Amino acid sequence: MALSNEELERYSRQIILKDIGYRGQKKLAEGKVLIIGAGALGAPAAMYLAAAGVGTIGIADADIVSLSNLHRQIIHMTQDIGRPKVQSAAETIHAINPHIQVNTYAEFLTKDNITQVVQDYDFVIDATDNFPAKYLINDVCVILGKAFCFAGIVQFFGQILTVIPKKSPCYRCVFGEVPKGSRPKSCKDDGVVGPLAGVAGSIQALEAIKYLTGAGELLTGKLMLIDLLTMDIQILEIEGKNENCPVCSDHPTITELIQYEEPSCSI
Repeated sequence: MALSNEELERYSRQIILKDIGYRGQKKLAEGKVLIIGAGALGAPAAMYLAAAGVGTIGIADADIVSLSNLHRQIIHMTQDIGRPKVQSAAETIHAINPHIQVNTYAEFLTKDNITQVVQDYDFVIDATDNFPAKYLINDVCVILGKAFCFAGIVQFFGQILTVIPKKSPCYRCVFGEVPKGSRPKSCKDDGVVGPLAGVAGSIQALEAIKYLTGAGELLTGKLMLIDLLTMDIQILEIEGKNENCPVCSDHPTITELIQYEEPSCSI
């Protein structure tokens, strides 16, 4: 399907990029991106993907908007307090770009329902804030062969990693097994500066755009570390996949999804 004159004007500054062009813009229009978590990371990611013209955006979140969300979850407004986050997010996405199809999932994704949601998308953005969700997203994406981008934030610090199953190290390769013992740092307990979510979530959106269009290089085999206190950004090279990874190795021991129960986290 050809892009309309209105779409050509809307995306004109993007289409003139040699790494995207008309063909890339059509790929975006045909692309499907699932965002799991409509909070701090999911908010900027969803807004930039909508503005960029990604044709189908899925938003999964069972939470409602609260006052303490608003300093960083910019897709929601004061009048949205008490409303489902997926409903508020969908309305903002449509206000940005009426061409976008938005699928909402106002439920917690578990090992019992996540497969049927993820399987319909080309790329997944992990915008969650807890270890059980992150390991579950990693495992389902690896099993289904779906590319995804992880991010975690707390205080002034962030981490970002993109995974293409079978081609790059997965989340488990980098971070190992589910942490146990002492409670990790979290936004609720340790705080977070709002613009950090904008930086990390925007990078996640850019990773999705690059994946769909084939532009540039992805953060595969690389862990981006962000420190906004010092404005220090580092990219750590990951030597390769863990040959003993229980989910992405040649001989996986995890072939079915596991529902973990651990404390919430950001990093």
